[in-house]
Amino acid sequence: MEKIFFLLHMIGTAALGFYLILPFIVSGIQKLSLSAKEGGINTVRVANRFAQYGLVVQLITGGYMMSKGDYSVPWMIIVTVLLLAMFAIGGIMGKPLKTALVSIREKREVTAEAAKLRTFSIILAILLIVMIYFMVYPMYK
Repeated sequence: MEKIFFLLHMIGTAALGFYLILPFIVSGIQKLSLSAKEGGINTVRVANRFAQYGLVVQLITGGYMMSKGDYSVPWMIIVTVLLLAMFAIGGIMGKPLKTALVSIREKREVTAEAAKLRTFSIILAILLIVMIYFMVYPMYK
């Protein structure tokens, strides 16, 4: 059973890989024409939703594996807080994505939303890198 959960955990990790390249995608979208921005932002919105499902998989499988492992309490708290922070930032990023799409359809500029998306994407990438560090170097009892 542990091997199945580990496999699912790795699949969830692959879904989160999107967050590592997201800052580069967002900066590239800003250079596009208004109509091309709509497609780019819509793609980011769909990929963000997919990554959110990956976070759910991480929560379930990681929780199971933590219950079976011998990890220190501080490590478990740190990775849980990091995961919840990624949930929160990914969810908060949904509103600027929707607002940007509405603005583009109304032929308005999306400078404010783009700045928010850039900030959220950088935060998500940093959180994921920190999470990877703690996964590679877990603190055991």
